[in-house]
Amino acid sequence: MCFALVIVLGAGVCFAASPVPEVPAKGMVTMVDIGAKACIPCKMMAPILEELEKEYQGKAAVLFIDVWEHRDQGAKFGLKLIPTQIFYDKEGKETYRHEGFMEKDAIREKLDKLLAQ
Repeated sequence: MCFALVIVLGAGVCFAASPVPEVPAKGMVTMVDIGAKACIPCKMMAPILEELEKEYQGKAAVLFIDVWEHRDQGAKFGLKLIPTQIFYDKEGKETYRHEGFMEKDAIREKLDKLLAQ
């Protein structure tokens, strides 16, 4: 069963929750950050993810899932805390998991290592 979170604004406009991306992306190195748009370390990660998404476009998938919008995803990925970053190789195998804020250079290092394989 699938439920969508709908936010109703005063003007009567409705927006559905962002869709859950396919993780891992087929045939691509993938990094998914699982967190919430409202958590402080997650907010700190947002601009880093945006930059990395542009930097690795066409080479690696950089994804985000909001577990406050999609509550079933926490259990699906076996989360203990947010944010959590999970890295997958091109075959879709999980290769590394990090919990908490992760620096841009550390993410880049993991992605580059996976891309070099």
